[in-house]
Amino acid sequence: MAGGLLLSGALAALLTTALPASTSSPVFDDPPPDKIVIDVATVNGSGCPQGTAAVAVSPDNTAFTVTYSNYLAQVGGNSDPTAFRKNCQLNLVVHVPQGFTYAIASADYRGFLSLQPGATSTQKASYYFQGSPNTAQKTHPFNGPYNDDWQATDSTDWAQLVWAPCGVLRNFNINTELRVAAGSSAPGKVSFMTMDSTDGDISTVYHLAWQQCPPK
Repeated sequence: MAGGLLLSGALAALLTTALPASTSSPVFDDPPPDKIVIDVATVNGSGCPQGTAAVAVSPDNTAFTVTYSNYLAQVGGNSDPTAFRKNCQLNLVVHVPQGFTYAIASADYRGFLSLQPGATSTQKASYYFQGSPNTAQKTHPFNGPYNDDWQATDSTDWAQLVWAPCGVLRNFNINTELRVAAGSSAPGKVSFMTMDSTDGDISTVYHLAWQQCPPK
């Protein structure tokens, strides 16, 4: 696989704190001119050991990318008994230009998948703002036999987007998971699922929608 894998997740539904009453506020097709800055507060999980995940913002402010270099779940053969499930939780501090708020509009998840006949796997993602009681999640199942790149896309209608609260800095949490089950596959045969590649990193790109905050 050339270059990084893009993971852009319709995380919008995950953003739980709604924008204060401002239904007339326009939605901007173009992002604000000032740059957004994303700081990684914490990275935890078996799918993203220390030093194997990084975050970058696109030059045009329309997306941010999470790059993984060691995200692999597998079963069978000499696999570690705990290797069937890998996860990663990112806790991000998103600094947006003054007067704007954002929502996650879409996400495409990609990787490589090798499933023996009878084996299954799932890719799961969930998202929420710090302090919010609501969590949105999407799950994508796959069945063997399978030996190819995989891709899953989530998207959220504009009317259903949930926006980050205006004027309040809330950490944004992204939880992803890969899980592989041997099922009825032949004993000893290996099945695996990655958000990682042999010749480059895999990145997850979260596409942003922008809206102007109501005047105070």
